Amino acid sequence: MTTPMANTSTRNKERGQITELIQETLALTKRLFIQLIRRPSTLIAGIIQPLIWLVLFGALFANAPASLLPGGMSYGTFLGAGVIVFTAFSGALNAGLPVMFDREFGFLNRLLVAPLRSRSSIVFASVIYITSISLLQSIAIMGTTFLLGYGWPGFAGLLVVFLTLLLLVFAVTAMSLGLAFALPGHIELIAVIFIVNLPLLFASTALAPISFMPVWLGWLASLNPLTFAIEPIRAAYGGPIDLGIVLLHAPYGDVTGFGCLRVLMVFTIGLFFLIRPLLNRKLA
Repeated sequence: MTTPMANTSTRNKERGQITELIQETLALTKRLFIQLIRRPSTLIAGIIQPLIWLVLFGALFANAPASLLPGGMSYGTFLGAGVIVFTAFSGALNAGLPVMFDREFGFLNRLLVAPLRSRSSIVFASVIYITSISLLQSIAIMGTTFLLGYGWPGFAGLLVVFLTLLLLVFAVTAMSLGLAFALPGHIELIAVIFIVNLPLLFASTALAPISFMPVWLGWLASLNPLTFAIEPIRAAYGGPIDLGIVLLHAPYGDVTGFGCLRVLMVFTIGLFFLIRPLLNRKLA
């Protein structure tokens, strides 16, 4: 029979383990931010590049016919959601690079032989770091869209924006970390990033609606995870948000805002379950 004292001891032990895991995660996260402060060019480039896209593409298609876009919205407003999502996606896709460099320089091996309470803190630190950077970049893009006169989502809209970005960033970060452990080196990882990045952007509704695309590209865009992130954010800029209405007219049927978020959630959970065995094996 378990005594009250034994139960108390077990609870104290569990609290101690959780506290140590949090301390390890925060220490590893702090290390990543120190690296960023010493080499801020990555963050600066990650903000400037999408700003250039926003300004140049917004000017290029400023005179696009009103029938091109749903609801008669301006192209800048239409493009803003796509740039926000693409910025977060690109940042999360690069999440595996710090881990890959730690592998190549031998620091990861030092962590694996260190007396860590849980090696999962290595993964948690990467997720916290990339999520913070992606949200910071996205806020910079949102501020620029506001200054350019493309609008600002209300409070409920902001909640939808951040929820959508978190789901996307978690999913892509998991995929990138899995690639960092599966691929032999950073050259291969960078090659995958280059191959995946722009094609997924152009095969989404970031730059044009599905109705403007050829049939084959419309099918690709309607299956692209970026599209399911772009449409709720675009709706958040359209005024009072209602996720119950149809946001995506896909070739296979209409998808509501809640449907888009459900797809993103399934995508995120599926990737985590897919990547988890690999991470457990590599961090064992």
